[in-house]
Amino acid sequence: MRLPTAALPGAALLSALLAGCSGLFQSTQRPEQIYYLRPPAAAGAAAALPLSVRVGHPLASPGLESPHIMLLQADHRMNFYTGSRWPASVPDVIEALTVQTLRASGDWASVEDSRSPFPSNYLLQVAVRRFDADYTSAGAAPEVRVVLDCTIGRREGRDVVATFVAEGMASAAANRLSDVVAAFEQASGAALSALAQRAAQAARADNERGAQNAASPAPSSSRPSQ
Repeated sequence: MRLPTAALPGAALLSALLAGCSGLFQSTQRPEQIYYLRPPAAAGAAAALPLSVRVGHPLASPGLESPHIMLLQADHRMNFYTGSRWPASVPDVIEALTVQTLRASGDWASVEDSRSPFPSNYLLQVAVRRFDADYTSAGAAPEVRVVLDCTIGRREGRDVVATFVAEGMASAAANRLSDVVAAFEQASGAALSALAQRAAQAARADNERGAQNAASPAPSSSRPSQ
């Protein structure tokens, strides 16, 4: 883990700017590493619902809006690994992984992202509460925690069908960034698998209730004769 480096003092910065052209194009900094996460493996699904779902653009807790790989330290300190990042901001990463996970599940007739022009039966909104490597425990290697607050509802009428929390945790094998990223993939995979299962269950139950209500005869408003 490399923490952010301090800025150059003014004199040193000025001397660097006054150096020859060859010096301006040389750098001793290591190139930035970009890490990506894969969605969890698809589990065996029941028959697909004749329904579609749109994944809204996720919300994020303060500090999680950037592409930085965030970590938590003692005394409530938040930091990030320098020289490395995700390929996009955390909300963008979670949206892409959620869409891929729901499509791979086979539970839906179609799954759309937040930019899709096509209508859908259900809307899934996700808020990223935690997506960090936690160094506050006694061990040298961190525990990665992913916590997603989820709400699924019908697009027509904006009725909330269910709210639930999907979370995952994984311990890094060692205090190396490659092991930390592997733990992120494991923890996010557990959270996304739980999200996919709970969302499908909620939509299936809501669809069955709607079918039962449609099949039930409406009560008569006429009064019996006296």
